[in-house]
Amino acid sequence: MELIYKLLGVATAAAEEAAGTADAAAAELTGGQMLIGTLLQLSPILIMVLIMYFLMIRPERKRRKKEKAMLDALKRGDRICTIGGIYGTIMDIKDDTITLSVGRDNLSMVVARWSIRSVEDVTIENESESLN
Repeated sequence: MELIYKLLGVATAAAEEAAGTADAAAAELTGGQMLIGTLLQLSPILIMVLIMYFLMIRPERKRRKKEKAMLDALKRGDRICTIGGIYGTIMDIKDDTITLSVGRDNLSMVVARWSIRSVEDVTIENESESLN
């Protein structure tokens, strides 16, 4: 029986010594190795953020920039379409409001600048034909 305890004691001591060397090896990791380990753990999250940026955020910024340029370039006489589907010709532009001429009777309509969806490219086939 004593022999078994001696053997178990030796095995326990060897196991404790092996654990001590593993802790010492972990303690000897340099800052660079720890940084690499942290980056490897965070890499899936970083990749997802990059994918979200290129698929969602960047195209939205481009669209907004293009829309702002279109609204800033509006001028008198442009044929436009509003977000409500009303087609008209710009008669007057003030800060944030635009006066449109709409329909055959040239009715005057005031709309907000942000409500302009697009500037229409109009080609005149007959000079006698009215754009309104």
